[in-house]
Amino acid sequence: MMKRIFATAASLLLAAGAFAQGIDEGMLRQLAEGYTPADKALRNALNQTSMSVLAANAEASAMIDTHFSDEVKTVGRTDQQSSGRCWLFTGLNVLRAKMIAKYDLGAFTFSQNYLFFYDQLEKANLFLQGVIDTRDKPFDDRTVDWLFQNPIGDGGQFTGVSNLVMKYGVVPSEAMPETYSSNNTSQMWSILSQKLREDGLRLREAAAAEKNPKKVLDKLMPMKTQMLKEIYHILALCLGVPPQEFVWARYDAQGRLVSRETYTPQSFYRQYLGEDLEGNYVMIMNDPVREYGKVYEIEYDRHVYDGHNWLYINLPMDRIKEMAIASIRDNTAMYFSCDVGKCLNRKSGVADLRNFDYESLFGITLGMGKRERVMTHASGSSHAMTLIAVDIQEGRPVKWMVENSWGASSGYKGNIIMTDEWFDNYMFRLVVEKKYVPADVLQMLEQKPIRLPAWDPMFLPEE
Repeated sequence: MMKRIFATAASLLLAAGAFAQGIDEGMLRQLAEGYTPADKALRNALNQTSMSVLAANAEASAMIDTHFSDEVKTVGRTDQQSSGRCWLFTGLNVLRAKMIAKYDLGAFTFSQNYLFFYDQLEKANLFLQGVIDTRDKPFDDRTVDWLFQNPIGDGGQFTGVSNLVMKYGVVPSEAMPETYSSNNTSQMWSILSQKLREDGLRLREAAAAEKNPKKVLDKLMPMKTQMLKEIYHILALCLGVPPQEFVWARYDAQGRLVSRETYTPQSFYRQYLGEDLEGNYVMIMNDPVREYGKVYEIEYDRHVYDGHNWLYINLPMDRIKEMAIASIRDNTAMYFSCDVGKCLNRKSGVADLRNFDYESLFGITLGMGKRERVMTHASGSSHAMTLIAVDIQEGRPVKWMVENSWGASSGYKGNIIMTDEWFDNYMFRLVVEKKYVPADVLQMLEQKPIRLPAWDPMFLPEE
């Protein structure tokens, strides 16, 4: 009987044209021919040494020229520590550079912890309301599955900065300092995720148990409020309670007292910045998988349920560089995101395609271009930083520099320098003020956006 079952299975595979086979002894012998006695020394080295050390390209070991023809003036460097809040640090660093320049401030930072509190609370509500909105869908529905896979996280994008700042304002760092949990988010994230998943199941069970469709929301909304009350309690214990009012003493760059006043977070933002982050900025994307010149939006690409999904204009690199250069030359920093881990020498802070030679180390070819890497999930936007400099030689950019949020001692004085070739390959998003965006690009915003699902690769949260 068993032989007939195997014979039937084999005949079905052959009938389907499946001539592939598993790894048998003959194939294994062929595979082993790729490892020869000559490889022993290299194997010994890899047994004791990081492959990135052995693959470091000696021909690219000299420190890159650190001169830049155009650079935004910035003061100090921030440190997100063991958290995925790069998007928040980057967005606030863009605003910080503006405020320092406008009011001649010395070292100044906004409180990332203040907005992070509301980010986590709003994301919890976004998840719970998403569960309520999809309550009639089966549990294995792709959207429902995505929601429970991603109930909350500390990563994000500029959408979070714009949504949160416009709703909650900002405060200086001394008004709500960092805590252990804000700097080290993994344990708090684990507890919040577990709690929200459990709450999501309870909401679905309650919705299924209610026989009267007209009474479902009357039953679920109070439950959601109680669940958010528990989330608020956890956040308050871990991050502190956000101030509703505070006193701030303003000093100029020479250390002289200019004023001492009482503010609310919203009045502080209105007085010192006041711009409309949701209306004054455009997010540009370089996704070679999709058609250029089109506008896209991604479902759930926001941090606040009552906010709007951010719109992306997909453009080729030459158009993106045009806007970036215009902004830098006007002393205006930008929110920038990329695949930071690729070809980055963390010690020198230089991102260069020549930094590591894995092909010579292993005797292989790694030949995918940017489009193929995005299609196969080999690359995507992973980290946000503040674009502050470009070096233009003979009319074209040769390198760029970003202000990072890994501390002043990381990389090159807290920055990362990128060759223009690296920029082409691993840059993904740029947020630019509208005044630096050409008219023909702004007109693209009049298109009806192409809606992409929440699990689209371009939605990867920047950490």
